[in-house]
Amino acid sequence: MTRDKRYQLLERELAADDPWRLNSNPFEEKRYAQMLRMSQSKEVISNALEVGCAAGSFTERLAPHCQRLMVVDVMPPAIARARQRTKRWSHITWIVADIERFWSSELFDLIVVAEVLYYLDDITEMRAAIQNLTSMLATNGRLVFGSARDDKCRRWGHPAGAETAIEIFNETLIEVERLQCLAESGEEECLLVLFHNPVRSSELSNCGD
Repeated sequence: MTRDKRYQLLERELAADDPWRLNSNPFEEKRYAQMLRMSQSKEVISNALEVGCAAGSFTERLAPHCQRLMVVDVMPPAIARARQRTKRWSHITWIVADIERFWSSELFDLIVVAEVLYYLDDITEMRAAIQNLTSMLATNGRLVFGSARDDKCRRWGHPAGAETAIEIFNETLIEVERLQCLAESGEEECLLVLFHNPVRSSELSNCGD
């Protein structure tokens, strides 16, 4: 599936009242609860980044726990819906951008990226996006990742899924927790992983200078 066709598919899905049944699916409620728990692994979330907001279901849950929250999505309709849903909060910054090209000079102590990376065209683009994200994660910061597994993503026509992305994240970050979310029917599943950005030896040396 080409990128243009994926964008067209996302636009059609976002036109629905409840795209992907994110507001009415018990599995999604379970997934969001675990993502929020992982996101709150630090006492204070001073500056967070959410990559891919869909219709804002998780944004609405995360926003009250952040002092500042930046939300990035490649689809303007997704940003518009999420922004309307969370309009009672003034500390959210909205950006329409492709994750491969988005960059911020700010460092984030929390990054959440779920059900996004498998939309990229190939594993090379996935690796570039992951490297871009980890470059914006502060030392001691946490990253929450979620995705369907490799085999399911490939059946959907995507290049890779959770296991491939996790392997790339582990090249830079430290995996703290891995959890499989599974619907009672067994038809829906997601791997959720919490990563930690460790203090590097070079940084410790600089502190001693």
